[in-house]
Amino acid sequence: MTSAPPPRPTTDATPPTALAPDPPARQVRADADDTTLVVYQAYAPEIAEPAVAAGTFVTPFRRGRMTWVKPSFLWMMYRCGWATKPGQERVLAVRITRAGFEEALAEAALSHADPRVHADHAAWREQVRQSPVRVQWDPERSLRLAPLPWRSLQVGLSGSAVDRYVDEWVTGITDVTPTVRHVRGLLLDGHVDAAAAALPVERPYPLPAAVAARIGADPGVTSPTS
Repeated sequence: MTSAPPPRPTTDATPPTALAPDPPARQVRADADDTTLVVYQAYAPEIAEPAVAAGTFVTPFRRGRMTWVKPSFLWMMYRCGWATKPGQERVLAVRITRAGFEEALAEAALSHADPRVHADHAAWREQVRQSPVRVQWDPERSLRLAPLPWRSLQVGLSGSAVDRYVDEWVTGITDVTPTVRHVRGLLLDGHVDAAAAALPVERPYPLPAAVAARIGADPGVTSPTS
């Protein structure tokens, strides 16, 4: 089953993990509890296996390069081709603290200037220069990995942010590659409803209002302390 090609994208626009059929264009959604949330990364076995064993990232993981984390399971599936792309054969569910996640976003710079966020291009360039964190919004993906009209968050960590991620924010790592293969197998066999039911549930994640404004998130889902 795993040697078959990934399912071809369709125009299916149903987001199986979203609570609403038409969420805001820029909304963070995640598998979260009161203190933590899950972000996804995909690596080769030689990086993934030591990380799972240690409960955080260890050698040969390289802290000196930017590492991108994604709260969306389906966007991760799009990125890694259902764990079939070279160097991305293992999908990791990395549970991190909500405090760390929000700390990263509070100092993030958008990958592109946005007039809703930045006074001008120079202000955006200065924010990029000062920040070790990048944020970009990419089209969310359907179960068939087709692009959806709304966006999914990606967070790029570098420098001091990678150190805090590895040493402070990560609370545990689970290899969810078996789940990836199970869902993909259901899709290949035509069991779309069963595949959707096997996905992790991702709900709107409330952000402090200042953080939401900094990363260009749409208003509407903010934390009670905002």
